[in-house]
Amino acid sequence: MNLTLVQNIPKLKKMSFTKFQEELTKIDSDLVIFPELALNGYLLKDAVFEDAYEMSEIDEFAKFSEKKDIVFGCALKIGYKIYNSAVYCSSGKVLHVHHKNILPNYGLFQEARFFFEGDTMESFETTFGEVMMVVCEEMFSAKVIEKIASIKPQLLIVLANSPARGFEDDKLLIEHQWNSLLTTSAILSGANVVFANRVGFEDGLGFWGGSRHINPKGEVVEKAELFEKEFLKVKIDTHISKTQKYLLRIK
Repeated sequence: MNLTLVQNIPKLKKMSFTKFQEELTKIDSDLVIFPELALNGYLLKDAVFEDAYEMSEIDEFAKFSEKKDIVFGCALKIGYKIYNSAVYCSSGKVLHVHHKNILPNYGLFQEARFFFEGDTMESFETTFGEVMMVVCEEMFSAKVIEKIASIKPQLLIVLANSPARGFEDDKLLIEHQWNSLLTTSAILSGANVVFANRVGFEDGLGFWGGSRHINPKGEVVEKAELFEKEFLKVKIDTHISKTQKYLLRIK
């Protein structure tokens, strides 16, 4: 299985179908994964109600998944509620939607002011096996990591808009924290973990990128550069996942 993590710079406005198609034509993979809120940009604030997508619009984006599966983040309007959502598309249709359960509302984050929280977190079947999607802040919850470990998906997809912070002499602290969480989840669940983070600046916030693939043994197999746009090519070895689950005696 070959997939591509799109480490890009989303614009702070609704992405057009044409622009989305242009991005996809650059990529030849079985699965293409965009970051959190890739169709909207991060700091929508009061514009979120106007710029959120209706499900009918997302169905149009899903048509681009006829030849390759696609995952993207967007602001999604369901009735009067707006969610920070991760969408998985396959065979020209929406296969699964996950609404972010945990919304940060501290420091530079104000998501809880503008989005509704989701209330479910489930795995789903794809042509590549059982998959689970998580959005950014959710990974900083022990309960979420416990759930990932209990579900034991073959592939864990993590979408993020993580700003750079914690600059130190020899490392970026936030990268170190993220890598610890992703590695722990991979080892405990026996899953391949892929992390798609954006780059660029938005209203003074700088996003660090560093998208990566961590195998079920907790090894970083591929990693994108920090602060640079990149299409990171990843090859998933499902045999390692099965071996790790056996070694852990995962039931």
